[in-house]
Amino acid sequence: MAAETVVQTEGPTVAYPGGISVADVATLTGASAGPSQLRRNLKRFLIGNKLNLVGLVIVVAFFVLAIFGQALAPYDPYAQDITGSKLLAPSAAHPMGTDELGRDLFSRVMTGTRISLQVAAVVLSFAVVFGTLIGSVAGYFGGIADELLMRFTDMFLAFPALILAIAIAASLGRELHWTMIALATVFWPWYARLVRGQILTIRERDYVTAAESIGMSGPRMLLRHILPNAVSVIIIQLTLDIGYAILATSSLSFIGLGAQPPSPEWGTMMSTARNYFREAWWYTTFPGVALTLTVFAFNVLGDGLQDALDPRSARR
Repeated sequence: MAAETVVQTEGPTVAYPGGISVADVATLTGASAGPSQLRRNLKRFLIGNKLNLVGLVIVVAFFVLAIFGQALAPYDPYAQDITGSKLLAPSAAHPMGTDELGRDLFSRVMTGTRISLQVAAVVLSFAVVFGTLIGSVAGYFGGIADELLMRFTDMFLAFPALILAIAIAASLGRELHWTMIALATVFWPWYARLVRGQILTIRERDYVTAAESIGMSGPRMLLRHILPNAVSVIIIQLTLDIGYAILATSSLSFIGLGAQPPSPEWGTMMSTARNYFREAWWYTTFPGVALTLTVFAFNVLGDGLQDALDPRSARR
């Protein structure tokens, strides 16, 4: 006769014929080797690829600039001097040169870091929360809820993301907060699809079946055992999307649908700088380099996290 595994629940003690492993019992009772797994993931991230560390350092540097950039800037990023400092080439006094109004580009690029990361944070916060909610309900409950929510999601996915964002931003207005709404609208469907796919896979695992068999409610099951196992995939996608969100923000600002002058947002600066490209190459180059480095760093960080958090990498 098969051995029985006893599971202590909030109610009476329940015994099950040997269909539940010790690992499943640990999962159901909340026991976990979380700290040791976290250390292993961190070790794989740091020593698995040296490029991961480069990306991490650049990301940390940009976060420092986002917080303290304006305070550390050597000049007021909005101060104009059209008489003596107009379109000066890079020098010791102005490491990145000046613009057509005599403003220091180094100070403006440093200050613009906060705008770019702030927009990405707002856009992706909404996208992750709303997309996860839609994907969780659709994936776990299925049926008519899944059908309706996924068809609603497909309405947004039917259009190219940047084209849809341009259309929404143009119809709402030429301000940065409308750009945030436009980008959040095109980012959330990807998280809804991602989370739904993860939940459809996770809910078929043995520990979920075991938890359901002892009467655990749907919302508790979703919050305690299913969504936590999908968090790593969401984090990886989020890290990759930060770079894309910053690039999309700069793209909309470049065509006049995002931040407006005199904002030091990188896309806005490059939009103005294209008129002076022949006589002031530095004007468009340095904001472009800052944008490129940011997108590169977050993409490298996302790839590194994917390698570190991928369960299959633990077996290699």
